[in-house]
Amino acid sequence: MKDLTKGNILKLIIGFAIPVFLGTLLQMTYNLVDTKIISYVLGEASLASVGSTNSVNTLVIGFLQGLTNGFAVIAAQNFGAGDERTFKKCVAMSLKCGIEISVSLTFIILLLLEPLLKLLNTPDNLMGEAYDYIFIIFAGMTVMMMYNVCAALLRSIGDSFTPLIFLFVSVILNIGGDYLFTAVIHLGVRGAAVSTVLSQLIAMISCLVYMLRRYPVFRISRKYLENDRNLKIKMLSTGCSMGFMSSLVSIGTVVLQGAINNFGQDIILAHTTARRITELFMMMFGVLGTTMATFCGQNLGAGEYGRIKKGITTSIFIGWGWCVFVVILSYTLVPSFVRMLISSDNSTVIDTASLYLRVDSLLYFVTAMITIIRNSLQGIGDRITPVLSSSIELVGKVIITLLLVPPLGYWGIIIAEPIVWVFMVIPLIVQFFKCPYIGGKR
Repeated sequence: MKDLTKGNILKLIIGFAIPVFLGTLLQMTYNLVDTKIISYVLGEASLASVGSTNSVNTLVIGFLQGLTNGFAVIAAQNFGAGDERTFKKCVAMSLKCGIEISVSLTFIILLLLEPLLKLLNTPDNLMGEAYDYIFIIFAGMTVMMMYNVCAALLRSIGDSFTPLIFLFVSVILNIGGDYLFTAVIHLGVRGAAVSTVLSQLIAMISCLVYMLRRYPVFRISRKYLENDRNLKIKMLSTGCSMGFMSSLVSIGTVVLQGAINNFGQDIILAHTTARRITELFMMMFGVLGTTMATFCGQNLGAGEYGRIKKGITTSIFIGWGWCVFVVILSYTLVPSFVRMLISSDNSTVIDTASLYLRVDSLLYFVTAMITIIRNSLQGIGDRITPVLSSSIELVGKVIITLLLVPPLGYWGIIIAEPIVWVFMVIPLIVQFFKCPYIGGKR
């Protein structure tokens, strides 16, 4: 456990963020290796099939991660306040709500999956493999949800290292399983999906057992499983706020994906590859956001309001330093990254993916502020401003898809996110200076 309410802020942020960063890097590395294996073993068409489902997959995963992070924010606040009884109730509520919500979503999504893929304009030649892959992924949604619950609860008490260990186990199993099920057993894209679900199941069980043995604070008796209506409402409102925030962003991406799927296999493949690299480039923003949600939650619970603003500004400067590094990579090594991932010299794919990354990376400085401030506000209980900011992204992407993509083609897709980022950051900056826990007066 780590108390983030005392000590040097920079050291605490870096110390907490490093394991989260390594975990995110590990997950991104797996995504890239997964892309490489599917492309090398199954070919470009199979990779494009998986890529055509990426936006809806990100939508669901983002909602579940936001939900669990929201649960953990309330847990972190009570941990920071030293209220062990309420913290244990948070643990019990996180597990119960996590199972109930994920099971319900699984049933609904699997029922509507085929119409959804058609709505996304998934090409007929990719539809079969796209459906097979995403059906298995979503069938294992509860496993993914419970792993996220465990990891988020560990971070709420300041332990960001343990989730890294179990993520490492999951990634290694996933990479080995990918090759086993696709190249040896020949299950095609279904094999890649099965590997993902099985590896997450093993990681989830291992993580849960470790939590219960290592930390007495996670050991709950029957009395903590009884419904506490007020606490449940508080956790669900925070969790749904963070989940919907992520979902609004992803829904906009789903809208864009529907337009991208009309451009043909090469553009789908280029965009899929570019987004894989984008996830790698943007991972630091998510790491700092996750760090600040816990940091702000603990310090709010402890009444250390002065540390909250200092922590946010420190994180933003760290994020901007990362942005400089990413821009340099975008203008030097990106074509080589793309060529390596697709295992091909397809110039259309390489040039299109490289163009996307070079243009968008120039506005990453804004994205860093968005992610850090948004998660920090969630950590101190602001459920409105982050959702407002994300709503701007959704509306902006829909408008751009309707107005700019038809005349500009893929260029409309490229400039969509940089345009909406500028508008998204405005309400966040206003609230940063206005909030009584950050820039305002108490």
